[in-house]
Amino acid sequence: MKEVEVKILEVNRTSVIETLEDLGARKIFDGDIETLFFDFKNGAIIKSKDVLRLRKEEVRTELTYKKVRITSAAKVAEEYSVEVSSLETMKKILKNLGLEVIEDMSKHRISYVFERARFDIDCYLGKYDFIPEFMEIEAESIDLIRKYAGLLGFSPEKCLPWSTEDILNYYSSKGIELKQKR
Repeated sequence: MKEVEVKILEVNRTSVIETLEDLGARKIFDGDIETLFFDFKNGAIIKSKDVLRLRKEEVRTELTYKKVRITSAAKVAEEYSVEVSSLETMKKILKNLGLEVIEDMSKHRISYVFERARFDIDCYLGKYDFIPEFMEIEAESIDLIRKYAGLLGFSPEKCLPWSTEDILNYYSSKGIELKQKR
């Protein structure tokens, strides 16, 4: 499956949700997500800018491999996913294949769908809780993403083609400063 998405930083969740609901968007998820990222000891997956992720959303667990390509307008990825019955069992399988957990993250996500787009509002928990809430918009093209961003009051310049790693890198240097402001 082809995934085209952007991230919009430091959104006001209440305002975004209110606008989405006024447009007629439907809430499809509101819960916590646990994510483990894997790579080989030699970093082959990261070096190729791809992602191997094991994610648990409440009772559903999914293994995903993304062949990521960042363009100037959006993050584009060929995404291959399979639902698995157990996070712990899949983790053991991956470790026995020579992969190791290189990052673990937890976040609270609220997801909506509207017409041909998906909107995910994420708030990191735990060690990354210093990162302000942000939103991902996913659609089949950057033109559609910009259309929906505009409906929510965001300019194309606010639509960043960033990966999770880009967000972590951007806020890591600001993390101490942001925590002190709370």
